[in-house]
Amino acid sequence: MFVVTLTFSEQKARAGELMEGHKAWIQQGFNRGIFLMVGSLQPNRGGGILAHNVSREDLEAFVAEDPFVAGNVVVADILEITPARLDDRLGFLAA
Repeated sequence: MFVVTLTFSEQKARAGELMEGHKAWIQQGFNRGIFLMVGSLQPNRGGGILAHNVSREDLEAFVAEDPFVAGNVVVADILEITPARLDDRLGFLAA
């Protein structure tokens, strides 16, 4: 399981021009079964993603395709978590 943070850079003002491509990239993540959740980092710091069902190498490559990452609007950081204890509702993450 992975937590991806997309923290705004000094190029934050370019977000508007790249937003449609960023939204399409997010939809691809859901369509491919990689993304579990996408949301905003508060207050207005960028975005956060919960991802699974992908290798770190493949996730790094996919994150690099995000127009926000490619356009230097955000800086991506990928944290890998090996679940040790889960609520029953999240049991699928243990696989």
